[in-house]
Amino acid sequence: MRLDLRLIAEMIPEGARVLDIGCGDGSLMAHLVEEKRADARGIEIDMGAATDAVAQGLSVIHGDADNDLAFYPDGAFDYVVLSRTLQAVERPREVLRQMLRIGRHAILSFPNFGHWQVRWKLLSTGRMPDTETWSRPWYETPNIHPCTILDFVALAGLDGYVIERWLAVDEKGARAPWRRSVRLANLFGEQALFLLRRK
Repeated sequence: MRLDLRLIAEMIPEGARVLDIGCGDGSLMAHLVEEKRADARGIEIDMGAATDAVAQGLSVIHGDADNDLAFYPDGAFDYVVLSRTLQAVERPREVLRQMLRIGRHAILSFPNFGHWQVRWKLLSTGRMPDTETWSRPWYETPNIHPCTILDFVALAGLDGYVIERWLAVDEKGARAPWRRSVRLANLFGEQALFLLRRK
């Protein structure tokens, strides 16, 4: 299982009701059902991946974060997960609002476009950078709203969300020793994870 998914799984307690948006092949859901007896559901935009997840016996529907979250009732889930997808949705602020409407908590992971290597590659080459986490050229990337850790913290504050927990990690799994400093994490963390709730 991908690093950010393992870290997300650690944040979810046993028996929780979980919606995994952009669940892919359902690896996080399968882990949560098997290891934590969670009631896990999923939404996936890629029909092939959704079909594969359903074939494994997982409860997954074909849909996307931008259009289908509005159909879920308020407070339907304990945790709503969006892993490595926030930067690829059309309306990230609205998606986040919907996540915290239908869930008591939201857990997000995203690549940190403020990482020093991203900054250096752009400065030194004058071209859009790629990293170990995101190794696609600019013309193939799904990223339409790249953000940094500082950008996300500012958005959470603007919309009045409480950051219950956060951490920055590299792709190999080392948790950044600067995880207590958002500014240092913004410079050195390759990807970020946030656990949010409404005030």
